[in-house]
Amino acid sequence: MLQPKRTKYRKAHKGRIHGYAKGCTELNFGAYGLKAVAPGRISARQIEAARRAITRHMKRVGKLWIRIFPDVPVSQKPAEVRQGKGKGSPEWWAARVKPGRIMFELDGVPRPIAERAFELAAAKLPIQTRFVTRLGEE
Repeated sequence: MLQPKRTKYRKAHKGRIHGYAKGCTELNFGAYGLKAVAPGRISARQIEAARRAITRHMKRVGKLWIRIFPDVPVSQKPAEVRQGKGKGSPEWWAARVKPGRIMFELDGVPRPIAERAFELAAAKLPIQTRFVTRLGEE
């Protein structure tokens, strides 16, 4: 699974995901893309599950680009622990995704296969997504 080799700080604030993506809003590599429509945090496990769904459906033909990276540590406290006593330890990694962000790109496969692959991937993700092409959004 994806995670950073090292980080500046061990724990991060939760924060809120406001506004729209200011970069990575258009296809740069492939002919087809999966674009986020809603804001949210996507875990490294969800990214990996989506990647597997796409590559299995494509039968490993064509090329896939993952345009998001889980760089935010998410901490959790153990079960049945009383309140207080500080912040929990980092348990998993997440990527903050704003609406308009291209998350995955695909090339080298026919359009119906790309559409179905992204449909399977979208089922693994906790946010609403849209299939986009080079010509425009559909």
